[in-house]
Amino acid sequence: MFIDNLIDTIKEKKNPSVVGLDPRIEYVPRFIREKAFSLYGENLKGACESILEFNKRIIDAVYDIVPAVKLQVAYYEMYGLYGLTVFMETIKYAKEKGLLVIADGKRNDIGSTAEAYSSAFLGRTGISCNKSETVLDVDALTVNPFLGYDGVKPFIEDCQKYGKGVFILVKTSNKSSGQIQDLLTYHGKSIYEILAEYVEDWGKNLVGKYGYSSVGAVVGATYPNQAKVLRNIMKHAYILVPGYGAQGGTARDAAHSFGRDGLGAIVNASRSIMCAYQSDTWNSTYCEERFAEAARAEAIKMRDEINAATGGY
Repeated sequence: MFIDNLIDTIKEKKNPSVVGLDPRIEYVPRFIREKAFSLYGENLKGACESILEFNKRIIDAVYDIVPAVKLQVAYYEMYGLYGLTVFMETIKYAKEKGLLVIADGKRNDIGSTAEAYSSAFLGRTGISCNKSETVLDVDALTVNPFLGYDGVKPFIEDCQKYGKGVFILVKTSNKSSGQIQDLLTYHGKSIYEILAEYVEDWGKNLVGKYGYSSVGAVVGATYPNQAKVLRNIMKHAYILVPGYGAQGGTARDAAHSFGRDGLGAIVNASRSIMCAYQSDTWNSTYCEERFAEAARAEAIKMRDEINAATGGY
């Protein structure tokens, strides 16, 4: 079961954080880019080869201290077929290093289309009457609930069948999320509160040994007051917390998504770790050739700040 594997790994590494691998070519140090461009050309192929090396070296730097990585699919799709190859190769490499992999795809549709998305990320794709194969084979996927239960049912069914997980969008970290998510319904509750109630209900058959479900939620660190409310509603949902670091969320903000047991949430940081070597905090200590060391230092700093804020470990 995904959620038990996640919590076991969090407890083993004493770290409730996840490194986001959302690469853009400008994040990659110049010496890696120049090497790739000399071999493959200054084109999509060259860009993707440099991104793959960048990803692998960050994974090498953090795999022993973090439980999981999160890959935002859009940052790979923007580079076309080469980018999707990098996406798959990064997943494979992270798993070889013992990391859980969360795909941030925010997939959403109904009927056979939702089934197709789920087959690609969580389940298996049929080849013939008697044969099917895994495709992307991530451990968990972010899912958009805008179409209601029809749009999430195939994903939840594959979670049950294949031991995977989903994180359903409830209160996202972006500034305009309130335009829809904060609207009051005729029940006198906001849309994000109603969504939280659904997430809690949809996950009741996937609760693991720690009392948490493989059907989790996304709640941004940038909305700590809403996180307090949502943690109360979703007593069994694990919460993926984006918005830490570059988006302005702090460890104290993220702490509101945790339960009293010190579990219940995993906090993501992407740009602040990938680009740590460029930041004012680290660039006087680490040159671009030592970018992976800077990423590791930032990941350790994040871990320690979150543990201090939650009273964990």
